[in-house]
Amino acid sequence: MAALERIQDHGLLRFLTCGSVDDGKSTLIGRLLYDTRTILTDTLAQIERTSQRRGLSAVDLSLLTDGLSAEREQGITIDVAYRYFSTGTRKYIIADAPGHEQYTRNMVTAASTADLAILLVDARKGLSVQTRRHAAVCHLLGIRHLVVAVNKMDLVEHDRAVFERIRADFQDFAAGLGLSDTTHDVTFVPMSALNGDMVVDRGEALAWYEGPTLLELLETAPGAHGDAAAKAEQFRFPIQWVCRPQASDNPELHDYRGFCGRIESGTVQVGDRILALPAWIETKVKAIHIGGQPLTSAVADQSVTLLLEDEIDLSRGDMLVKAGSTASAANGDGAVPEVTKQLEAMVCWFAETPLDRSRKYTIRHTTRSTRAAVGEIAYKLDVNTLEQQGAEKLAMNDIARVSFRLAQPVFCDSYAKNRATGAFVIIDEATFDTVGAGMVV
Repeated sequence: MAALERIQDHGLLRFLTCGSVDDGKSTLIGRLLYDTRTILTDTLAQIERTSQRRGLSAVDLSLLTDGLSAEREQGITIDVAYRYFSTGTRKYIIADAPGHEQYTRNMVTAASTADLAILLVDARKGLSVQTRRHAAVCHLLGIRHLVVAVNKMDLVEHDRAVFERIRADFQDFAAGLGLSDTTHDVTFVPMSALNGDMVVDRGEALAWYEGPTLLELLETAPGAHGDAAAKAEQFRFPIQWVCRPQASDNPELHDYRGFCGRIESGTVQVGDRILALPAWIETKVKAIHIGGQPLTSAVADQSVTLLLEDEIDLSRGDMLVKAGSTASAANGDGAVPEVTKQLEAMVCWFAETPLDRSRKYTIRHTTRSTRAAVGEIAYKLDVNTLEQQGAEKLAMNDIARVSFRLAQPVFCDSYAKNRATGAFVIIDEATFDTVGAGMVV
């Protein structure tokens, strides 16, 4: 751990673990929590008692994340389990995604907010169908940092040749998927989550491996809004609420009109020229408040209130962006999002009820909700082979390219450019269930 003390604080990192059933995802997370000493004493005592009742000689660390009784009974992950921990130099949010194909929708949910994915591979089995499937989903969901963790090396006698063969197999697959270009990085780590080798500590069994441990990779991985990424991001501020205080006894608040919301990307400073959509009116930022306190600037992921110099009619669902010419929007340089009533998107269908092209749905994009009609289903994607297949309907867990016609315009970027303004969810108007998720292409 001494090496970690020399690493600077890199803020929050969201990552998920994925891979096939029994590749050791839950055990890996348990090992991370255990070796970083972030497990509460009573929680550890509880899983120790459970492990003893089952006749196990060691603590079953997978019990830390398999929270549902059905998961513990079957020894599998069904729902997405989120865990939080900190090393003192960085905070983490972990999503433990299910391995079964029937829970692909849960895996999509976990991947949608992840900055990095740990793809586990059983060293005895090599690449499986689920390995390829989950790598394809991670690529589709825009995750640019992938760690291939070759687990259970203790069961192949820590053989370096096994690790090298799996690495070569994955690199061949990644080249076809597009993961080998300059916008993605793929790192390989041999490990034993059960014994703790190369997870937090190096151990002694994999001395031939000279690269970083898994935790060292996580500590230095770039976050979604790291310094370099933030400089390249365009400012996007969907308005969530218009704040008009009604305190009649405070004359300073009579004219207060603030626009509240979360900065989805980019930065903003007092004095910046702002373009309000859909009014297409320019103004300037007069003040920035957070928790009632003034700021001179704010960054992505902060929830703030912006006060503007001019009175503009704006409401929930509208968006503030940095001012640019309308010509720049037409040029598609990304300074201004596309304002459109037509969406082309890759959709993952969550519901047991198939997508019905004759029905209307509600699309929720950032803070705006609008009715939508399904246009065409261009194709359904086989994520195992990446083959495009014709389809008239979508069943649960299907991923397809679908077009929508909207009742109101949305202000969107492509998902590849901006995951916040390039994503939306589809809601059943009758049940209010979320039945699908979309990524704008």
